[in-house]
Amino acid sequence: MADFDALYAVLADADIMQHYPYAFDEERVRSWIERNINRYKEHGFGLWAVCLKDSGEMIGDCGLTLQNIDGQMLPEIGYHIRKDCQHKGYAKEAASAVRDWAFCNTHYQALYSYCKYTNIPSFKTAEAIGMHFDREYEDEANKITHVSSMTREDWNQNYKKK
Repeated sequence: MADFDALYAVLADADIMQHYPYAFDEERVRSWIERNINRYKEHGFGLWAVCLKDSGEMIGDCGLTLQNIDGQMLPEIGYHIRKDCQHKGYAKEAASAVRDWAFCNTHYQALYSYCKYTNIPSFKTAEAIGMHFDREYEDEANKITHVSSMTREDWNQNYKKK
């Protein structure tokens, strides 16, 4: 909960959350943090704080979670970065670290990223870390959800540090 204020600044921002069904209020941010703590207990992974290297200031979150994607629970890399820190490579850097961690520390044969079809910056970040268009499907929350993915084989060939 020590990260509440920093995370609230991200998740309660209507511009950042425009592709979500809603911006978060205080209770939703607390619930977000609690769910993430429980993810670590249940699965051994979850969202990480994204912090500036120079100051340690938290500017968002990024990590691996299991998400319902087109009716399947799949490992998903998600990210949220504070508005004044967007378009500076922080989401790409964090998502790349999560990608590498996930393929080195889990058994998953593929990783996914999903978002509302209008969230072009989000799926461009997924592409920037080597993911490719997987599919789109209709759903209630997003109208149309865009899915990107990367296989372990592709990561081994193109991204794994040797």
